[in-house]
Amino acid sequence: MVNNTERRPTRRTGVRMLCIGGACAALELGSSRQIVAAAEPRATAFALVGDRSHPANYIYTALSRTLIQEAGLSIDFRIDLTDLSAEQLKGHRMLIIFRDGMIHPNGYDMGERSTEKEPGPKFVSLPPLPQADQKSASWITPAQGKAVRDFVEAGGSALLYHNTNNISLYNADFRDVQGGVYEGHPPLRPFKVTITNRDHPITRGVNDFVVTDEQHYMKYEKDPKYVFMRSVNEDGLTYRDLGSSAMAGWAYDYGKGRVCFLAPGHRISVLWNPEYVKLQHNAVRWLLREL
Repeated sequence: MVNNTERRPTRRTGVRMLCIGGACAALELGSSRQIVAAAEPRATAFALVGDRSHPANYIYTALSRTLIQEAGLSIDFRIDLTDLSAEQLKGHRMLIIFRDGMIHPNGYDMGERSTEKEPGPKFVSLPPLPQADQKSASWITPAQGKAVRDFVEAGGSALLYHNTNNISLYNADFRDVQGGVYEGHPPLRPFKVTITNRDHPITRGVNDFVVTDEQHYMKYEKDPKYVFMRSVNEDGLTYRDLGSSAMAGWAYDYGKGRVCFLAPGHRISVLWNPEYVKLQHNAVRWLLREL
C-alpha cells in the first residue's frame, strides 16, 4: 500500500514509491520494512515529483491513473532529490520530472488566507517561533544536470511537466535538455490549450481543451517547428508584457533520445482533462518510440 503523504519533499526524505504494472509499494529507505525485493527489475520510468506548491500526493495520484493504470507504464516515484543521479537512472528508459527547481532549507510560512467576508485565522505559537529565513535555494547540482543530459543523449527519454522549466534557471545542462526557461505565471485562471501542430504523433486525435490552471510563460530556445500546442487566454488577459498566449508543449529528438515538455498540470482536474489525458498517453508512446 502506498503512503500517499502530504509531506513536502526536502533534500532528504525517507519514502519512495515503486509502481510496476499498476501495483505499488512504499519503501522506507534504511528500514527493515522494505516491501519490494532489491532484485525487482527496474521500472520503465524514474519519476522525481513534488515541491512546495505541487505536493507529491496529487501528482502521484494523477499519474498513477493516467500513466500506470491506463497507459501501462511502470514508474518508480521518488521525492528525495538526491535520488536523481546517473547511477539511479541506469536501467530506466524514461525520466519524468514534475517539480520546480527550488527548496526551502529553513522552512516557509504558508501565510494567512482571508477575505473581507471571511477573515483568516491568526497564527499563534506559544512560545513564539524564532524568525525564520524563508529564502529559497536551488537543489540541482552540476552532476545531476549532467546526469539528465547524458541519460537523454544516450537514448533515454524525458517527460517534463509543468513547472520543470523553473529548474532551467539553475542548470545549463538541464536547460539545454528542457529547451526553455521559466518566465513566470499569473494566478489560476481559465485558458484554452490550442493544438498548433496536428500532424505530430503526440497530438494525434487530441482536440483543443480548456482548463483552469497556472498559465506558464517560458522563453523557448529550440526550433519553433517542435512546438505543438499553445495556451491562450480567450478573455485577453495578459501576463506582464508577455501577452495572452504562451507555448505550452513541445517535443524533439535530443541526441539518441527524446524530450517532451507539457506545461499544464497544477491540479488533478487539469491532468485528468480527457483531451489532455489522450495527449499524455500519446507522449509516453512517442517517447518510447511506440508511435
